[in-house]
Amino acid sequence: MLAARLSGRAWGAALGVGAAGFLAWSTARELDPDHPDTANAALPLAALAALLGGEPDLRAEFAVLSGLRLLSATVGPPPSPLDVAALAGQAALAARAGERVAALVPGAALALSAQQADGVQASWPAAGLAGAAALLPAGQRGQGRSLPADLLALAALGLVGVLLAPEEVRSRSDDASRRVSAERVRLARLLAAGTLGAGLLGRQTRSLTSLAAAALSVGLRRVLNRGK
Repeated sequence: MLAARLSGRAWGAALGVGAAGFLAWSTARELDPDHPDTANAALPLAALAALLGGEPDLRAEFAVLSGLRLLSATVGPPPSPLDVAALAGQAALAARAGERVAALVPGAALALSAQQADGVQASWPAAGLAGAAALLPAGQRGQGRSLPADLLALAALGLVGVLLAPEEVRSRSDDASRRVSAERVRLARLLAAGTLGAGLLGRQTRSLTSLAAAALSVGLRRVLNRGK
């Protein structure tokens, strides 16, 4: 954020750059809960990409983060009706902002969670509600693409084989009541990769800046640790 201000950006744009970094940090924590250093690496990557390519739409980025957080199930109990309503609302806001790819993430996350027969399983009606919200007509034009976000997404997808390979997860949920599911984390990484691919095809990468930085950081961490 400070770098954005020093480069002459207005306070609103500078806050957007800082928020992109924070959301990348938060997203990486969902994709790689055992390794906080991954999140620390994602933060400056996303902030730099937002500084160079323009800040993302935060409504879209929050929808992506919320979907991945629900799917990985690192925090909280099973999704309540209020949680589902909030996810559907975020999907609707992203859709209205013209960020269709990001808007689809909450519904996809709920659908993948509904297939997991565990104590934090979501329901199919919940997935349908969030999915329907993502199909609302756009009220404005989305942020489109940016070259830095494209490059981050392409680099992350270049490591998709490493990113999606099975990996043990030792972390526990925020209330320490259960161990975080390695399968759920793998599915969250799969959804992240699919979203980045859709964003590249749909030319909507700018509002996936934080996701791209987080996914790339996870992939790089796994490459660097592969021989350890």
